[in-house]
Amino acid sequence: MIRWWISALQLAELFVSSMMHLLYGFYIYSTAVAGDLSQALNEWFFKPNASLEVKREDLSGTNVDGLPPIVLVHGIFGFGKGKLGGLSYFAGAEKKDERVLVPDLGSLTSIYDRARELFYYLKGGKVDYGDEHSKTCGHSQFGRIYEQGHYPEWDEDHPLHFVGHSTGAQVVRVLQQMLADKAFKGYENTSENWVLSITSLSGAFNGTTRTYLDGMQPEDGRAMKPVCLLQMCRLGVIIYDWLDIPWLKAYYNFGFDHFNMSWKKVGLWGLVECLLGNAGPMATGDWILPDLTIQGSIRLNSHLQTFPNTFYFSYATKRTRKILGVTVPSGILGIHPLLFIRVLQMSQWSHPPDVSPPYKGYRCALNNIYITFFIHKSSGCFNLIAQGFTFDNILIFLKSFLNKFLFD
Repeated sequence: MIRWWISALQLAELFVSSMMHLLYGFYIYSTAVAGDLSQALNEWFFKPNASLEVKREDLSGTNVDGLPPIVLVHGIFGFGKGKLGGLSYFAGAEKKDERVLVPDLGSLTSIYDRARELFYYLKGGKVDYGDEHSKTCGHSQFGRIYEQGHYPEWDEDHPLHFVGHSTGAQVVRVLQQMLADKAFKGYENTSENWVLSITSLSGAFNGTTRTYLDGMQPEDGRAMKPVCLLQMCRLGVIIYDWLDIPWLKAYYNFGFDHFNMSWKKVGLWGLVECLLGNAGPMATGDWILPDLTIQGSIRLNSHLQTFPNTFYFSYATKRTRKILGVTVPSGILGIHPLLFIRVLQMSQWSHPPDVSPPYKGYRCALNNIYITFFIHKSSGCFNLIAQGFTFDNILIFLKSFLNKFLFD
């Protein structure tokens, strides 16, 4: 009887979590649509003022001294410039300087695939995921085509600053390793020195325990539990990609086009195969969640290096505290009401005692509220502890202090 009650509570929790995430997604989507409609109406009724505003924005470009561009790389479920209407993943940072680039990468594709997409976004051309990788993971070798790269002159003499949030930070590290390994066919002159600096904003370099809370198996970090939030997400993503509604995918895309799950290509039986877990990215493991487990991060990190001519910065954050021995969110006002329950659940999670830890010496610990960055170069390591940094602060820091430090 007790087991039945526990199962009923787990199903109720799954239903509440699913509805909460669905409502939050609808809230974001409807906010973007409302913003676009408002802007369209404003331009329709106030055309002269709108054109004047655009002209003023063009004249206010801040990059007049030829400093290297800054590439902002989003995390899981993120989006780049041009997606979700006028919404900005990076709080409008790309609108403050014409040399700030915000690529739109697959929001749920694997770190490997996103790193490949990021390269071709900058250099231009048809995204090549690699022959061996594509055959192993069951998708097309080639993806979208960038007729014009957003920074085609990118090379060792024209390096870039990268800022990655969450998963985006690991994507940049994988990209740098690919550059060092000369992993892009037709580009034999790549090197790690194409990357001037990597700045991590709450980067998931060692994985995140939220993957287990959402449904990844803590035993191996590859498979999903039969009934969990990620299974609901999997079904929704597959149906979304199968329907392949052009205007909807132009607004937001999970990034699985190279898996060819559209009804036009696989038909109804292809949908059934994907839903049953016999085909698609979740079947082969070539998606973001396995990479975000602790085990997946260990596998990734075993192939990654840091390089002496690159500056590495890491900003770590925490939103929990202990009250009477109980871990709770550190502030209610800073958390969206639709996400508060999930945040409370996340703060209570601990590694299952009956499951072996992912590595020797593992302990489930949370970071303190602080921001730390380090400069990893031949000169050594500098530390700074601060609070209240915003994207504006980071942009100013990278454009002024860092460039002067590098070139003076």
